[in-house]
Amino acid sequence: MKILSKIAAAALTGLIFFAPIRAEAVDAWLLAAQSLGVLATYNNTLKSILALGNNANAQMAAREQDIKKNGSDENPADIALVNEIMTRLVNSADYELKVNSLPFVWHVNNSEKFNAACYPMNYIAINRGLLNGLNMEEDQIAAVLAHEMIHGLNQHSAKSYAQASAQSLGAIFIGMNADNAHIDWNKFSGMVNYSVAKSIILPAEVEADEGGFYIMTSAGFNPGGGAAAMARMNYYFRYETQDIFEVDLHDKPNEQTFSDHPDTEVREEKLSQLMTDYSMGHVTVKKVERQYNVYIDGKEIYSAYYAKAADKAYYFAGGLAKAFHDYDNFDAWNFRQGAGNTTDFLTDDKVFRQVRDIAFLENIGNKIRVAVAAAYKNEKSDIRKKYLDAENKRLDALKKIKAGNLNADIKDAEKLRINADAYNDHKEGKLALIEIERAMQAKNQDNLAECLAIRGRAKAICKDFDGALTDVNQAVAQDNKNLYNFLNRADVRRMRGEFNLAFADIDRALAIDEKVAVSYQLRGDIFDEIGDEVNAEKNYRTCYELAKKNPRSIPLKYLKRIDAKAAEKLGASE
Repeated sequence: MKILSKIAAAALTGLIFFAPIRAEAVDAWLLAAQSLGVLATYNNTLKSILALGNNANAQMAAREQDIKKNGSDENPADIALVNEIMTRLVNSADYELKVNSLPFVWHVNNSEKFNAACYPMNYIAINRGLLNGLNMEEDQIAAVLAHEMIHGLNQHSAKSYAQASAQSLGAIFIGMNADNAHIDWNKFSGMVNYSVAKSIILPAEVEADEGGFYIMTSAGFNPGGGAAAMARMNYYFRYETQDIFEVDLHDKPNEQTFSDHPDTEVREEKLSQLMTDYSMGHVTVKKVERQYNVYIDGKEIYSAYYAKAADKAYYFAGGLAKAFHDYDNFDAWNFRQGAGNTTDFLTDDKVFRQVRDIAFLENIGNKIRVAVAAAYKNEKSDIRKKYLDAENKRLDALKKIKAGNLNADIKDAEKLRINADAYNDHKEGKLALIEIERAMQAKNQDNLAECLAIRGRAKAICKDFDGALTDVNQAVAQDNKNLYNFLNRADVRRMRGEFNLAFADIDRALAIDEKVAVSYQLRGDIFDEIGDEVNAEKNYRTCYELAKKNPRSIPLKYLKRIDAKAAEKLGASE
């Protein structure tokens, strides 16, 4: 494992901002792993990381560790922009979470490195340096974050780490069976690093670029955003950053280096081609040195050069591509007379802003009209059908994932409920509501009453106190033998300020089982909230003993009285 410590760590923590991995390549890898006797290592590691990736507490811990290590971006504009983009991607894009995957969580940290990463538990860490490096361009940032979402949806980090672990072990076995006297171990280690980066992480990056394109376009972002981001990234890496650990430069396109990411120019070309395909083949962008030319069916429409040439060209082209994708006829473009005797077209949708603005400034609206009319007239009869068939095929694949989630086995359905409860413990009511709805939709959910109780608590955290009380009352009515239904209702009543009723529910929970630590913890919380520190400490002491002296189960103020050494150790660790 030491040989691949750097790459394994990168795979575990996340993969940055593309054609799917070929099935035969994956099969070949698995066959090789089996022949080397390391397939068990791969399977066991993958199982462990996937379990970690389906643990809400681990997800919250990842965010906490990121904040602890990298701090938080203090610019409200950065936070607002990322929240707007991620909310739109999460709520509007075409995707489905696997049953053993968590809803996405994100945070903008204070690192200046040009980077973002998706952890195995669908936590996306976004560096402030990425936002600055992309000049706060919404569509480019959306492309990067959609790319990271694909890493999470396809569980790339878990698979890459498991493969890296197995391949590392396999390489060691090969070395042990070789003539050690004739092996240059420095070169051997480098070969392993190179092999893993290229055969494991690199294909995931390629897949994430393509999948990210479909994610961001389905959410309505500019189809040119991904290619523009790559052009910007290439410029940044070549001419701006001075951090040698931030990027491994490629002096020539497709040059083989130790980078775990494809060459940015190649990625730009692939994303540009995806945009062309999205336009039903009508819109292309060609780069000539630092000039970018946009064409409709081979006819040059617009040229951008000098400052932000790539941005202008790709946004312009992306707007055209979006229209060709969405509209199957010329009339839908709504060409009309605009201000200053210019030709206007399309709608006020933000995705068309750049193409309409440039058309007005360059007075090329009529030129676009003529080219668009010719494009529809000459469009091959089957090109649109083929693209839309492929699009529907992707949507059908998502439907299969959703159907699989609905038919999840009892253990997976239970895990959804447990994760929702954990989100409540972290005061993440919105996430809890997402997860508990998934749990309640599962056909094999075996405890709908507890689901109602958990949903009620989540609603209370989200300040829907009336809806919360309705749910928890229904939970208790359906199952009054489950002490957690009473504890969830007690917490709802605590949040409603109904402390006596909350105490009564805790007493009913204790009557079912007096050895459950969380009952005393909640009662201690309520006593502390109303200012009764004596009874709060008394209940926290009982909780501490029943929780096997877990220091994190007690507020630090009381832990100092109950176990000073544990409090000191906990304070030092945090």
